[in-house]
Amino acid sequence: MKNNRTNPKFANKTTAKSSKPKFTSTAPVKSTTKTAFNGKDDSLQNRTKNQTRLQTKNSTTNRRLTKSDAITSNGSKNNTTTKRVSQPKNVNSNGEKLQKVLANLGHGSRREIETMISAGRISIDGKIATLGDRVNVNANPTIRIDGHMIVVRPKEREICRVLAYYKPEGEICSRNDPEGRATVFARLPRLQNARWINIGRLDINTSGLLLFTTDGELANRLMHPRHEIEREYAVRVFAKEGKVSDEQLLQLTRGVQLEDGPAAFRSITAQGGEGLNQWFNVVIAEGRNREVRRIWEAVDVQVSRLLRVRYGNILLPKGLARGKWVELNLESVNYLRDLVGLKNEEKSFVAVTKDKRMGSSLKPAKPTYTPKNSRRR
Repeated sequence: MKNNRTNPKFANKTTAKSSKPKFTSTAPVKSTTKTAFNGKDDSLQNRTKNQTRLQTKNSTTNRRLTKSDAITSNGSKNNTTTKRVSQPKNVNSNGEKLQKVLANLGHGSRREIETMISAGRISIDGKIATLGDRVNVNANPTIRIDGHMIVVRPKEREICRVLAYYKPEGEICSRNDPEGRATVFARLPRLQNARWINIGRLDINTSGLLLFTTDGELANRLMHPRHEIEREYAVRVFAKEGKVSDEQLLQLTRGVQLEDGPAAFRSITAQGGEGLNQWFNVVIAEGRNREVRRIWEAVDVQVSRLLRVRYGNILLPKGLARGKWVELNLESVNYLRDLVGLKNEEKSFVAVTKDKRMGSSLKPAKPTYTPKNSRRR
């Protein structure tokens, strides 16, 4: 193909056309008209095009560097081009997840704490926490929930403690009650840099064994339905027909339909009774709200008294008065930890003493943890 620049015929046609442009524009427009240039003009135009391309390339590079951290010639990051929110110094990838740390301290389940993090209610060293943040507990981070500072203890300083409390009727399993009712926490020993976490709940009209611990992970695992920890209750029932029939007892073990799903007793043992009131011992493997009462009500039997006597293999201590507590020894604590796959503890606040007449008894290692009105009988 011949070069149009050297074609005289094409050059004449080009010069004959009007030189007035159809429109004006500041942006460079590629001309569709083929024009002849001499050598000097062609070289000047090529240099101009190269400069324009170089300027465009530099401009694009500068925009890219502005959007992200610019990298200098020596390979280091230049943080001056973009202002970024720095993370707290105690947030790092080597620490524990924030929701796990707070759950271990008893401030709620991991899912509840994740909800609080999403709502912006938790801060670390003055910065609002986000999901996925990890904290180094050994660096003493300042964590706040709704503005209230949380004391974080290094992991090696924690000792898992468990209390067995005889809950009386009329107490609720909440720390604070707007109605001013008595709570189970009011009778527990005070702690420094820790808090008691109830393992499960008992409604206000139910009495018996209620466990407390300082280890939030232990409490969450024991309460999770997948572990199927057995709870045994002594139940006094009132049957409308005068006596609970064999058909009703069979239905209770096979299962009944409740509002939140099917439920059944693992076992039912008759314990006698007088008149219309009968006593039974029943075992369940989950802790839904008022589950024992609702199972009986499903077969038209009313519960007049409910007492929890066992949680797992931990029995309600004999001789323990209502409203009193006793701390479990190391063997019992490690039994509960084994149930849910947690590492055994090596230390305890309770020393085990051997006695030929009494067997293994509990003796508080530090009497300061026992209030004056909570002596064992």
